[in-house]
Amino acid sequence: MRGVIKMIEEGQDCKSVVTQLSAIRTSIDRAMGIIVAENLVECVAESMDEGLSNQESIQEAIDLLVKSR
Repeated sequence: MRGVIKMIEEGQDCKSVVTQLSAIRTSIDRAMGIIVAENLVECVAESMDEGLSNQESIQEAIDLLVKSR
């Protein structure tokens, strides 16, 4: 992000700035996917331990993912 801010401050081409912003978004989406994939089972198990049904715990995980986007 600092690099994009610097690009804007330096008056670089809008197309280049948008390209970099798109790359940042893609990287964040990939990181989120990895984090969700690695932790989803644990989160569902914890929810079930708290008394939620399997379906409720899965829906809670989905809601968190959708909310964060």
